[in-house]
Amino acid sequence: MDPELLSLLVTRTMPFGKYQGRLIADLPGPYLAWFARKGFPPGELGRLLALMHELDHNGLAELLAPLRKGGVGKVGLGK
Repeated sequence: MDPELLSLLVTRTMPFGKYQGRLIADLPGPYLAWFARKGFPPGELGRLLALMHELDHNGLAELLAPLRKGGVGKVGLGK
């Protein structure tokens, strides 16, 4: 697992949809599961959503807690 991708989960925000502006790490499990069934978007966003889905599905989302405490800010994904 790439540590850089983990840090992106707590800094990048969802660029569209119902959860626009929410950190990838804070997206609800059912929303991530929907993407897993329907297909993740291409590129970095898709990789981040797939990783977050795996963490959430396997009960590992707490691995992100130390990264959250680092005081990182929100950074949106470009279109």
